[in-house]
Amino acid sequence: MTSPAPSAPAPSVLDLAPVVPVVVIKDAADAVPLARALVAGGLPAIEVTLRTDAALDAIRAIAEEVPEAVVGAGTVIAPEHVTAAVDAGARFLVSPGWTPRLLESMRGSGVPFLPGVSTTSEVVALLEQGVTEMKFFPAEAAGGTAYLKSLSSPLPQARFCPTGGIDEAKAPGYLALPNVGCVGGTWMLPADALDAKDWPRVQRLAAGAAALSR
Repeated sequence: MTSPAPSAPAPSVLDLAPVVPVVVIKDAADAVPLARALVAGGLPAIEVTLRTDAALDAIRAIAEEVPEAVVGAGTVIAPEHVTAAVDAGARFLVSPGWTPRLLESMRGSGVPFLPGVSTTSEVVALLEQGVTEMKFFPAEAAGGTAYLKSLSSPLPQARFCPTGGIDEAKAPGYLALPNVGCVGGTWMLPADALDAKDWPRVQRLAAGAAALSR
C-alpha cells in the first residue's frame, strides 16, 4: 500500500474528545470498521498502539479510509517508531515515557506528541523543554487523581492525558481536574465485542464515553 497524503496535524490531542481509545489491533482488516465505529460514537482521536505487527498497517488504513478520524500511534519508545508511525499516517504520537533522544525525535516529527511521565521531576524536565502536554502513565498505579490534583497548583502549565487503569467509573474523577484535558482508556473496546466484530456495540460504548464531561 502507498503512504497516505499528509494530513493537517491535530491542534491538540487533549481537546479533541474527553476520551482517547487506546487500541490494540491484531488484524489490520479490523482497523477501518473499528475506527468508523469509534468516530460515529463521538471519539475521533484514536491511539493505535505499536504492540502488534498489524499496527502500522492499521494506522495507514485508518488514515486513508477514515479521514474524519485523527489517528495516532501509541507505545512509541524509539526514534524509528516515530518515523514509521508518521510515514504510515499517524497524526499524533504517544509514549509511555521519554528520553532526550526520543523527545528530540518526536519534536522533529511535525505532529503533536504526548511524552509519558509519572513523577514530578519528569514533568518539570519537560516543562524546561517547553513541553506542556503529557501522558500521565500508568495513571492509577502512579497515584491517580490525588497525585494529579497535587500537581495542579505548583505546575499549572502542565496538562495531562492520564492513561492506565482508568475505566468508565473512574474517568469522571480525572476529567474534573483542571490539569486534565482527556483520558485514555479501553473500556469501550471489550474483548468479546472485538472478537465478534460487534461494531454497533463499540459505537454505543464510544458514545457513552464521549458523553463524559470535561
